[in-house]
Amino acid sequence: MNLGFIGLGTMGASMAANLQRGGHQLVVSDIRREAAEPHLAAGAVWADTPQEVARQTEAVFTSLPGPAEVEQVALGEQGLLAGMASGKAWFDLSTNSPTVMRRIAAAFAARGVFALDSPVSGGPEGARTGQLALWVGGDAATFERFKPALGAIGDEAILVGPVGAGCVAKLVHNLASYAVQTALAEAFTLGVKAGVDALPLWKAVRQGAQGRKRTFDRLADQFLPNRYKPPAITLKLAHKDMTLITELAREQHVPLHIGNRVLDEMTEALNRSMGGLDCRAAMLLQQERSGVHIEVERALLERELAG
Repeated sequence: MNLGFIGLGTMGASMAANLQRGGHQLVVSDIRREAAEPHLAAGAVWADTPQEVARQTEAVFTSLPGPAEVEQVALGEQGLLAGMASGKAWFDLSTNSPTVMRRIAAAFAARGVFALDSPVSGGPEGARTGQLALWVGGDAATFERFKPALGAIGDEAILVGPVGAGCVAKLVHNLASYAVQTALAEAFTLGVKAGVDALPLWKAVRQGAQGRKRTFDRLADQFLPNRYKPPAITLKLAHKDMTLITELAREQHVPLHIGNRVLDEMTEALNRSMGGLDCRAAMLLQQERSGVHIEVERALLERELAG
């Protein structure tokens, strides 16, 4: 395919190179022309503006710092929309705002142009090796049409839903990631201050139940199917464990901002007569506060896990 690529930074440079290795012809642009030199040496063509990139290609990929840059490249005076004819497509690989993406997509749709949000996960190493997840929101037929190009960028391209859904999936993923890393920082500082060296502590806990199963896979056990009995571990027992944990933290003078919040959640759930349910029943409180009910058929979850 004849494709455009704008934004040749740490992630973008590798993703553009992946497209070239996949046999696609590229028209490239960046605020720094020197960033494009490796791609030009490999046969890419330079364009001075996003508008020129769009005019010369079937579809354009962008990898940019954030919403402001995305909006400028898409809708600016010499932006993508100024150069795109009806039927062309734009995939934004940036971590972007779903609200911004939907607003831009509406402007593109008015001209018959397809806009899809396609944020990626895998970091610089994943971009270099092609081991990237791409979460795409937008038109299904356009996703299928350009799936070979998406497959050249990363090895897991998934259509999540309509425009904006890809951005939501990426932000949900990052929320979970940063929350887990913050909780792990609490856990390990407590363990080290209580007298266990970091390496043997890490070796020990990574072999526990939580360490042996992928984080998101565990959601299929209770949370997603909305099944909290029979319990694997009762909420009453987990509440006892969290009480011991917070007592240890007080003895060691280690602040547990997240840990104390977890205990508060479990206490509220216990006071709501959930003590005999699985400990993850405390997660129902957040659903209630958010006005959301989550329940997925177990057969669908098993099929997904098997795949």
